[in-house]
Amino acid sequence: MFKECCPELIPVMEELAKENPHIDKLIQRHAELNKIIDEVEAGREHMDELELEKLKKEKLHIKDEVYQAVMEYKKEKGL
Repeated sequence: MFKECCPELIPVMEELAKENPHIDKLIQRHAELNKIIDEVEAGREHMDELELEKLKKEKLHIKDEVYQAVMEYKKEKGL
């Protein structure tokens, strides 16, 4: 998902993830959620609508947190 929405930030995100284990875990969780959601939406997996919405909200929260951390990191490093 990050590659689709903001490919220009991928190198900075990767650098930050190497330095910050929390961000690295968030990025991994985001990818995991993306895969699960895609499987459900494609009909390959089943999940009730409420649970799916919960996962989507978690994914969005993670995206926002990572994006904020990347922007702060860029500012700190003068990138």
